[in-house]
Amino acid sequence: MQPQSSLNYERIARAIRFIREHRREQPRLEEVAEHVHMSVYHFQRTFREWAGTSPKQFLQYLNVEHAKRVLQETHASLADTAEEVGLSGTGRLHDLFVRIEGMTPGEWKNGGEHLDIRYSRAESPFGEVLVASTDKGICWLEFADENGKNLARLREKFPRARYTQARDERQQAVLSIFARNRDNLEEIKLHLRGTDFQLQVWQALLRIPLGGLATYGDIAAHIGHPTACRAVGTAVGDNPVAYLIPCHRVIRATGEWGPYRWGETRKTAIIGWEAARRKQKQGQLG
Repeated sequence: MQPQSSLNYERIARAIRFIREHRREQPRLEEVAEHVHMSVYHFQRTFREWAGTSPKQFLQYLNVEHAKRVLQETHASLADTAEEVGLSGTGRLHDLFVRIEGMTPGEWKNGGEHLDIRYSRAESPFGEVLVASTDKGICWLEFADENGKNLARLREKFPRARYTQARDERQQAVLSIFARNRDNLEEIKLHLRGTDFQLQVWQALLRIPLGGLATYGDIAAHIGHPTACRAVGTAVGDNPVAYLIPCHRVIRATGEWGPYRWGETRKTAIIGWEAARRKQKQGQLG
């Protein structure tokens, strides 16, 4: 007899293939559940456990990715793009982009056009960082990697923005957190673009105190999606501002540090550094 976990995996794999193959028809939840011979309730719960998102959200991600290819590779209008994707009109396309990408289809296609971004490099206790800002706040903070492609990744996210190598007051405030041993993260204004789900996860990360740790399950439960640990992990990995949104404070339920976009060694060093600072602060207050 086939184990239940293996059977569920095969069903979800078939469901994903069905959704991909019939994406343009925008299949209803009931259709997909029927295709894999499951009740709607059981299918939706099992799909979220295995895929880290709901069937509806998965279809939305496919729609957005297809729309991005159409917008990028052709000169199609928004109306033609919506029709090609299988949506009923530009309003649905607009709402979908705002929900998934945190920007309108036009803003995504323009790639940050008319946006002024200032950037600079500096040393931190954990190696060189690249920090970038707009008039609204900090939009990027990365630890340098071995390939030195930090600036290329920033330009890839906002390909049509105007870039100036300069350090402003917003960047200096960020760097002072390292240089002056300050903890004024709440004073740093951020200019972020993300989906509703990503923003919920990042907001939850901001609530983890200095020297504290949380698991992916803790974050999932905190935002009201207790079974979405995989999706939480993806959102944590997509964090565009290292340290300021403390994704390094998220660990596995087993107690292992787990992966980190800028290296597990750096993650270990940051956690240790923060634990020492917290202990120092408690000693000063005692």
